[in-house]
Amino acid sequence: MIAVLTGDIVNSRSANSPKEWQDLLKFSLNKASTTGRWEIYRGDSFQAELSNPTDALKSALYIKACIKTVKGLDVRLAIGIGKKGFTANNVNESYGDAYINSGERFELLKKDKIKLAINTNSEKFNEEFNLYFKLALTFMDNWTQNSAILVKTFFENERLSQRELGALLGISQSSTSERFNRAYVAEIVELNDLFVKRINELI
Repeated sequence: MIAVLTGDIVNSRSANSPKEWQDLLKFSLNKASTTGRWEIYRGDSFQAELSNPTDALKSALYIKACIKTVKGLDVRLAIGIGKKGFTANNVNESYGDAYINSGERFELLKKDKIKLAINTNSEKFNEEFNLYFKLALTFMDNWTQNSAILVKTFFENERLSQRELGALLGISQSSTSERFNRAYVAEIVELNDLFVKRINELI
């Protein structure tokens, strides 16, 4: 079983230059894709393969945080979980349940007006976690640049204390704590822990 992330940049044309987000996207995909297999295509669309499905949500949220550090930008992301079939040289030419599940769910994101969803071969799992994601998006879609920078830095340095994270960001511990609360970091961690538990049960 693997995970496949399929996504695109929201409002990419509003950026002063594609360079504003392209380097961030490449950086985040390098961090997210545990297999090193990812591809950017059609300008602002992308796909990445993860060897461990339990990493899928954290990777998706990390990519979202990276892109939202640029004012006005966001991402649409579909997570597909399933078996890996045919492996092509290019990620977006590979085949298997994970790719099909991710691609099919991605095509529905615009219609459903949501920016994060998951598709597995378990309808019960999909129904449960797509509801959780929809609720979490009520605050994640509204992350400010400062919130996005905090979440990005947190995922890159999860073992650091709030004081140490604040030092990295050049802000006080009290300001770091306030940003943690505004970004709902504790709730994100709790959601990811539940996701990892349920994925392990699923596979």
